[in-house]
Amino acid sequence: MQKRIFLLTGSPGVGKTTLLLKVVDALRAKGYSVGGTLSREVRSAGTRIGFEILDLQSGKSGWLAHINQKIGPKVGKYRVNMEDLEKVGVEAILKAVRECDVIAIDEIGPMELFSEKFRNAVKEAVESGKLVVGVVHWKARDKIIDYVKKRQDTEIFTVTFENRDGLHGTLVGQALEGLAKIRSEKSRL
Repeated sequence: MQKRIFLLTGSPGVGKTTLLLKVVDALRAKGYSVGGTLSREVRSAGTRIGFEILDLQSGKSGWLAHINQKIGPKVGKYRVNMEDLEKVGVEAILKAVRECDVIAIDEIGPMELFSEKFRNAVKEAVESGKLVVGVVHWKARDKIIDYVKKRQDTEIFTVTFENRDGLHGTLVGQALEGLAKIRSEKSRL
């Protein structure tokens, strides 16, 4: 079966988000529209103070979590900003489902999984028939993660320091193959 959902996993700091971004850039360079989310850490004076969530299509951003966030579920020293997670993250995924060739989701992890709307958006993305490239937190356990991982059309890549540079070409090649197949199936309809 043709793979259409590509999940990146691996230990923290190994370069999963960087790899995802390189794949997004390569697919955009080939003329495909890519939407969805990107998460990145925010540092101040060398110390991580939180995580930003970014809409890949519009560039809109918000706080996913912050050390000074007063309310919201706690993960380590951070509190999750449910409002920004849903206004920026969930909306970006749903907009990509409606408008884009490729849906990027960075990441499906402990912070994001506090939101039922986020879980539903992930499910909608993987059931959309579109190409999905996502990052899954290496330790996260959840029904939605199990559902996505066990699908016949999912392939999981474990990113390591040794393979991350070579993985870019592999992923882009498989993604382009998947996109071509999706296009040909659509043209037959």
